Amino acid sequence: MPKLSRKGIIMPKSPIRKLVPYAEQAKEKGRDVIHLNIGQPDIPSPKVALDALKNANIDVLTYSHSAGNIEYREAFANSYKEIGVNLKSENVLVTTGGSEALIFAINSITDPGDELVIPEPFYANYNGFASSCDVAVKPVISKIEDNFSLPPISEFEEKITKKTKAIIICNPNNPTGYLYSKDELEQLKDIVIKHDLFLIADEVYRDFCYDGAKHVSVLSFPELDNNAIVIDSVSKKYSMCGARVGAIVSKNVDLIQTALKFAQARLSPPSLGQIVGHAALETPQLYFDNLIKEFKSRRDLLVDGLNSIDGVICPNPKGAFYCMPQLPVDDSESFSQWLLSDFSINNQTVMMAPGKGFYSKESDVNNQVRIAYVLNKEKLDNAINILAKSLDIYLNK
Repeated sequence: MPKLSRKGIIMPKSPIRKLVPYAEQAKEKGRDVIHLNIGQPDIPSPKVALDALKNANIDVLTYSHSAGNIEYREAFANSYKEIGVNLKSENVLVTTGGSEALIFAINSITDPGDELVIPEPFYANYNGFASSCDVAVKPVISKIEDNFSLPPISEFEEKITKKTKAIIICNPNNPTGYLYSKDELEQLKDIVIKHDLFLIADEVYRDFCYDGAKHVSVLSFPELDNNAIVIDSVSKKYSMCGARVGAIVSKNVDLIQTALKFAQARLSPPSLGQIVGHAALETPQLYFDNLIKEFKSRRDLLVDGLNSIDGVICPNPKGAFYCMPQLPVDDSESFSQWLLSDFSINNQTVMMAPGKGFYSKESDVNNQVRIAYVLNKEKLDNAINILAKSLDIYLNK
């Protein structure tokens, strides 16, 4: 039999989706599965974006420019003025979702065997992207007892070698919801300049900040004009995950032009997605005001509810729409699987993402889960009750 690739064999399964077969089996038994495992908000997409799709006058659905339609890139770049960053269309490369933006960015700055330093827990697919690009992840652990804040910068120094090409952060963080402060970003700025590295900042959740906290983009530091690479997306901000439109944003034009070669090889980003993405830029502020109010109330309900359960520890996230609680179990994946295969209350159960998959292969953290508070408060309240009762039974069985 022909051999499969080493990359394919070591490519990790997504912890967000690996339990899907158990969820499907639960549904076949007639159970209602409350999905807290995936970051798909239930908030309606902006009307202005959906209207643009409905009213699109298209005779032939053609390719767009490989970098994205110029009109969209210009408007997208102009939208960054809202956060005090001046960009031109040449600073933007439109991609098929934020995932492709990350793959293009990593491929543009690394060669096989190079290394990326990433504070963990991190978005699970960073492991997969690194494997597909044949580079290694060197983790720096963020601790739950520190609310998953940035680890000491000395720990980053210990991981940096001649093979290191970049530090990657997600801000606000997926899966923890931690929002990095300006001081923490200053520390990262200094170290990437010192070692002549790139700083890739996944900022797709920057509009989701709570309690008066403000997001600071790495693009706001002039010293990082050649170092900073931002990953953006319409998926979360506008609740349009299916549009599959993201972007690489950087003032380093050489980086954008290098990424464009990869973009040309895949031809073009989605034309329909760009239509709705462009229209979404006109979304009224009231949409976002209501969005943040709703997600904050969901966060408060979930975090308070989780911390009321014996043995559960859940830091209060300042951004995104995830939390990363620690459960009183030895193996959160086994527990999450058991929830789907063997447990229900009133024919309902809960699906979560086991936390192990949000860490590197070197980690021994096994008792955390990622929960996405993307569903309405009634479903979240049901999920909290199910989790509380299931833990009591699981720990005493």
